[in-house]
Amino acid sequence: MRTLRSPQSHAALANRRAFLKFLAGSPLFAPAARLLLSEGSLSETHAAAAVEPVIASPEAALNVFNFETAARAKLPPAHWGYLATGVEDDATLRANRSAFSKYHIRPRRLVDVRQIDASTRLLGEELASPILLAPVGSQKAFHDDGEVAVARGAKAQRHQMILSTQTTSSIEDVNAAYGSPVWYQLYPTSSWEVTRGLLKRVQAAGCRVVTVTVDQLSFRSTETFQRFRRTDDRDCAECHSPRVFGRHKPMYQGLNTTGVTSNLYAGLTWDFVDRLRQETTMKIVLKGIVTREDARLSVEHGVDGILVSNHGGRAEESGWGTLDSLPEVLEAVAGKMPVLIDGGIRRGTDVFKALALGARAVCIGRPYIWGLAAFGQAGVEKVLNLLRLELDLAMKHAGTRTLRDITRNCVG
Repeated sequence: MRTLRSPQSHAALANRRAFLKFLAGSPLFAPAARLLLSEGSLSETHAAAAVEPVIASPEAALNVFNFETAARAKLPPAHWGYLATGVEDDATLRANRSAFSKYHIRPRRLVDVRQIDASTRLLGEELASPILLAPVGSQKAFHDDGEVAVARGAKAQRHQMILSTQTTSSIEDVNAAYGSPVWYQLYPTSSWEVTRGLLKRVQAAGCRVVTVTVDQLSFRSTETFQRFRRTDDRDCAECHSPRVFGRHKPMYQGLNTTGVTSNLYAGLTWDFVDRLRQETTMKIVLKGIVTREDARLSVEHGVDGILVSNHGGRAEESGWGTLDSLPEVLEAVAGKMPVLIDGGIRRGTDVFKALALGARAVCIGRPYIWGLAAFGQAGVEKVLNLLRLELDLAMKHAGTRTLRDITRNCVG
């Protein structure tokens, strides 16, 4: 039955849409508002939440989008811009999110779903959840406790995390807070000795998996970040300088970084992967593979897994969402290794769709950093709790008791 709106309600809706479009054109709200408005009326609901009162506690959150607005309210402009930005027009950033709207979940009935098991075994580890925390650098820019607070939150909610090379807390401190070794993300540089030093340190710390970022090759045109940075009158050189080996980057301490100016290395080839395989006993996951050609080469070069990623829309401006590229990567891999995915995941239903399309696990980045920026460890925990509850609900409605039950037939 169609609901009829009064002329007044139509006028109110029109005014609301006009206001949201105004936000989308504002230099302060443009990144988030444009992203939220990109999918029509559903995203208008999310955009409307952006102008509601900011939540005062993690418990007040209805979904992870509430943490986005809370983080925006607390962070300085340059820090928020760094977190929110994609590259160039942010088209890839938006594509990551909009890709999920192309699929729907197929509900099933009369299935006993009183007990849901979302545990999985991945790369030799037993995980309580298929939702992992993606590597995010410089987390003390968002909260004083940085990666240590995230590790404690991840431990409390039983999620594995991946620590960035650009961490502002050491691997030893993060492992201590987490209670066991986390996974480590490696930025290759032009110096093999720096790479070797990082590998030896994290392997000595007990890390069993290293995810190698292969999609960051040169200068990034982060226009949204630059717009926000221009509105920030603080001295941001310490936080946002291109020098990545400063005193706030503990993983580089004790290493000779002379002559290495950046962790973005355009000279990276498959020879590096072969050399890495010979250097470490850790499981190697390539982060940034998005095509069938590179997926086949990953198999040929003996890596242990792929993380389908475009750096959250912060690498290339392809306009291609990671969920759109997942099927061809899976086809090329042909079950020879696990494939993970990140990019645009904001709901438990997004997690479900990615798993149904063939991903073994997903990684989230911005959502848990929103929680960290807004409320520290408690915010991280609540974000993970919300996503897990939403995933459990999606599994129940689809009649899937375990992750093994989530198949391609579960989505249309």
